[in-house]
Amino acid sequence: MQQRKLFLLTSFFILAMAAVPAQAADDASVKAMEEYLDFVEYGGATILPEQIPAEDWKKFYVIDARDAEQFAKSHIPGAVNIEWRQALARRAELPQDKPILIYCNTGSLSAQAGFALRVAGMDNVRILQGGFSEWKTKGGFNANHRASKAQK
Repeated sequence: MQQRKLFLLTSFFILAMAAVPAQAADDASVKAMEEYLDFVEYGGATILPEQIPAEDWKKFYVIDARDAEQFAKSHIPGAVNIEWRQALARRAELPQDKPILIYCNTGSLSAQAGFALRVAGMDNVRILQGGFSEWKTKGGFNANHRASKAQK
């Protein structure tokens, strides 16, 4: 009986200790997000389609964060398909030496992926506000030109 109690107590202790790293990791994640939010600029690295001149698109590593089926139907030319849930896991594939532009249909899923990448230390990530839908509506690669003409 005493051995059984000792076994159960030891098992409980081992299980309890196994949970500590998960809590510590969670605390570290929360701390990282807090630190990021303390310094991030207003807008959280979002960029509008009309802020990017047509000639500057080639400077970006563009990620389409939608699923493969949506990407196959239509996407921004030159974009690489990395589903939003995989962006953080695949961050080692992403360039450090050029700006990354990530988009989805409306900007909400890509904002989550972009936030995760930026919290992970990738400050070269921008989120296309309004996503693919707004990019098309505002003129695609010519959105900047259209917006400039409209202001004159």
